[in-house]
Amino acid sequence: MGDGTPTGSHVLIDYVGYVPPSEDEAQWVLALLRKCIYDCGIREVHAHAETFDGEKSPPGFAAVVLIDESHVTAHCYSERGILAIDVFTCGKHDPDILADSIHRAMVSSNPGLRAISRERVERFKE
Repeated sequence: MGDGTPTGSHVLIDYVGYVPPSEDEAQWVLALLRKCIYDCGIREVHAHAETFDGEKSPPGFAAVVLIDESHVTAHCYSERGILAIDVFTCGKHDPDILADSIHRAMVSSNPGLRAISRERVERFKE
């Protein structure tokens, strides 16, 4: 550090047109994230998904997988068809490669899903 090289990078993807591919969409998405992480050779530390029934929050879910390099999350408002994916790595793995894997898996299971924004943000530059 100190040479301007970032220590970590975020890849943020926003989608529209999301349709739940499963009755238990939170667990389905969590399994998809976990598989992509595993396939990319990244070590998972912990995983959790929470479904929102619409009482306190809009219907949807949040899913998170902690990795030894940071985290991967998905947040969805099902009724509105919007889904946000956040891939953050602070190590040897390129978050774009993992984000591409997640994108391919999501789109192949959800044909109407469309990415409307993708941004890479470098973190911890000195």
